[in-house]
Amino acid sequence: MFEQMYLLKRVEVWARIRLSRVVKAPKIQFLDSGLLSALTDLTPGFADQDRSRFGSVLETFVFGELLKHKTTADGDYQLFHYRDHDQVEVDFIIENAAGHLIGVEVKASATARKNDLRGLTRLASLAGDAFRLGVVLYDGTETLPLGSGIWAVPLSSLWGQSPVNPS
Repeated sequence: MFEQMYLLKRVEVWARIRLSRVVKAPKIQFLDSGLLSALTDLTPGFADQDRSRFGSVLETFVFGELLKHKTTADGDYQLFHYRDHDQVEVDFIIENAAGHLIGVEVKASATARKNDLRGLTRLASLAGDAFRLGVVLYDGTETLPLGSGIWAVPLSSLWGQSPVNPS
């Protein structure tokens, strides 16, 4: 019912073997970050105090932006998420029709730390040659290489020109 009202959307699980995707539980993602903020009583002042709650709202915002980009993109793209039995996860995975992947982690901090790469590194290992790029979207201002095709990229790149070209 909430999906029909465009309040929630299921984000299916990415798995290397497509049949495995069917049996794993999807992630339920809120679509409206403003409504989520209101429902959780997240004010700007409280967002500064509780970064984890703000992180959930920020992830919702990024999901909405990725959905917008998906509808206007030239190719056919699907959005997934990844979580394994060790609770290693990637917030969003963008897969094109050829099976190429971009992993996206959303962080509500002004710095990208080594621990932020754990999910993207695992995804790159599992996906092999299909992995094209890993992006840690963060609250900083610089695009920084983090190694092995993974970059820290400012959140503002979602509505501006992308500073990373995965060629």
